[in-house]
Amino acid sequence: MLKYFLYKDMVPFVPVGMSADSRAFSSPPLASLRGRSGKATIWMLAAILLFMASPAQALPSFEEVRKSHRISDALLLDRHGAVIHELRVDRQGRRLDWTSLRDVPQFFILAVIFSEDKRFYEHGGVDWKAAGSAALRNLFHQDRRGASTITMQVAALLDKDLRPKKGKRTIGQKWDQMKAARELEKAWTKDQILEVYLNLIPFRGELLGISAASRGLFDKQPQGLDDAESLLLASLIRSPNAPPKAVAQRGCRLSDSVKARAGCEEICSLAEKMLTGSYRVRQTAAFAPHAARMLLKNPGERVVSTLDGPLQRFASDTLRHHVGVLRNQNVHDGAVIVVENKSGDILAYAGGAGPGSDARFVDGIKAKRQAGSTLKPFLYALAFEKRILTPASLLSDSPIDVATSRGIYKPGNYENDFKGMVSVRTALASSLNVPAVRVIGLTGVEPFVQRLRASGFSGLESEDYYGPSLALGSADVSLYELVNAYRTLANGGLWSSLRLIRGKAMKGRRVYSEEAAFLISDILSDRGARSATFGLENSLSTRFWTAVKTGTSKDMRDNWCIGYSQEYTVGVWVGNYSGSPMWNISGITGAAPVWLDMMNRLHSDTPGRQPRRPGDVMTAEVVFAGNLEAPRSEVFTRGTEEAAVILEAGHDTPLISYPADGTIFALDPDIPEGNQRIFFEARGTDSGHRWALDDKAIGDANTTVAWEPRGGSHLLAIVDRRNNVVASVRFEVRGSRTSTFVDR
Repeated sequence: MLKYFLYKDMVPFVPVGMSADSRAFSSPPLASLRGRSGKATIWMLAAILLFMASPAQALPSFEEVRKSHRISDALLLDRHGAVIHELRVDRQGRRLDWTSLRDVPQFFILAVIFSEDKRFYEHGGVDWKAAGSAALRNLFHQDRRGASTITMQVAALLDKDLRPKKGKRTIGQKWDQMKAARELEKAWTKDQILEVYLNLIPFRGELLGISAASRGLFDKQPQGLDDAESLLLASLIRSPNAPPKAVAQRGCRLSDSVKARAGCEEICSLAEKMLTGSYRVRQTAAFAPHAARMLLKNPGERVVSTLDGPLQRFASDTLRHHVGVLRNQNVHDGAVIVVENKSGDILAYAGGAGPGSDARFVDGIKAKRQAGSTLKPFLYALAFEKRILTPASLLSDSPIDVATSRGIYKPGNYENDFKGMVSVRTALASSLNVPAVRVIGLTGVEPFVQRLRASGFSGLESEDYYGPSLALGSADVSLYELVNAYRTLANGGLWSSLRLIRGKAMKGRRVYSEEAAFLISDILSDRGARSATFGLENSLSTRFWTAVKTGTSKDMRDNWCIGYSQEYTVGVWVGNYSGSPMWNISGITGAAPVWLDMMNRLHSDTPGRQPRRPGDVMTAEVVFAGNLEAPRSEVFTRGTEEAAVILEAGHDTPLISYPADGTIFALDPDIPEGNQRIFFEARGTDSGHRWALDDKAIGDANTTVAWEPRGGSHLLAIVDRRNNVVASVRFEVRGSRTSTFVDR
């Protein structure tokens, strides 16, 4: 008899409760009942006596159970301690916050007790009356039912050794479960037992506990459950994954038993609606998905980030709005990052434009894209630092052919025109392409690559891979790297890491001189200097001091806007993760409006201030001959104020016509030695310019020089009277002959 009683209560994982409908069973014949009930009574009495004599078992306290509860989510908090993102990290079950019994509707508690354990507040852990009835019923019926009380079920939930193995619980397990229930009743209050029960039991599928069930099925907190929802959840406890129709029928019987206001029709309709489709726990906070996936790893953890919650929401909303406006121009994705210059704290990290994206899980801040013109400031900073150029130096914005390994490279400007002679200030602020290519000819590609690596750009190729096109941003970079490199300029040339979690401030390293960084910042903040390309009124103009640069990659696949005030650096990218080109989008119409909105928000209360001028930066009046540009007060690194190339009217900047930068010559073994020559030609030179090959003077630059080639890599330059390099190219000769030069 005891064996029948112990084995009837076997369901996968969770012990079931007793039947709520005592009318459901029919009495067996009287003679059979007398004989079998007598034996059952003897066995039951023996079991009770043995049970009462059993030793106590060690059980956790209620507080220990509650504190050990781990939700399946991890929480990302902003710098002020507010939750900004919930991220599920445990896929074994869906558990949400612990729910106090006082936050559960009284009607739901009534329905659960009536369904699972009607004498819960009367027994001491084991309902002997229900156990006896169940034992008798199991003798005469195939559909066996158990008498596991709520307390017994809690005991099994707390001790995995008490759970059924392969769908069945052994006699020993059942015995231990009853003893554990007895000890629970001695140590805990009834309300504590019920609270643990409601927080640990499975309701449907992976939904564990009342909070997950209420939010997953009805999208509401438990305290908001109505009568019909309460009846449906109480009916799920006995068989969480039963068909909707069976759950509805159980709910209807339960409604009649407790005389609920919810009718059977309402319960059936609710079951059909909620139990037939998929369920989803809607996040209460979901503002930083990409940052959350980087930082959250363990269930239940709460990670405090550097993000600012209100600013993070604003960045996400602003990006989503502007990308939506550009959708008709084939723009579907974007990213925004906001950084505090001094600390490196990331204040906003919006890695995508949200649900409208075809690849919303891609992190647009870390993804590598073609840089476009965003690398130009670092090239000019290198030239300033090496004292090759000043902001007043003149460069020729005119057609140029550059030899590369892939053929002749012919850079042009965004507007497909040429400005003629322009100052470095105008060339950089207006993002002119040809002058930038001329500058990389002066600095060399490899030094520029090395300086970019020092600025935090990873994965760059070698000098030969890029050639002069690196000046126009042919390298793949991330928004994350770009923003920190611009932040380096904002911090006077000092680089340090960005951070999403606060910690000890990292010591910075100097990448650019303070003077070069200041000169670049001054140029990028010059509204008038950028007007040659962008006009005076555009999304780059702020009411306070900012330095900003845009960039657009080849075929309009990527659009950037990176800029900084003294306090913050903001970077924006828009485009398509698929790589498809945008339609008629520029830096002004694409990323810049987002950048402007972010900067205005950051400085809504505190206007940006102009950075302090370093001691070795001075101002001097500059007058350009021939009115190439209006006279102005220009900034210089002290000692270079006379290095600006001020041309006389009608003159052009010196240019090496032949050979083109990057040309490779091969010696012909069939031509006699001494008969092979390379001719150096230039234009725009005057009597003060001379040729220099590998730092050795070889003649007047006004004349063509015939040079007998020798193997190796060579630097050909034009120098002025002060021995300043005004033009240069690199070329290579493959061979091993000695060389001479012939002036003709």
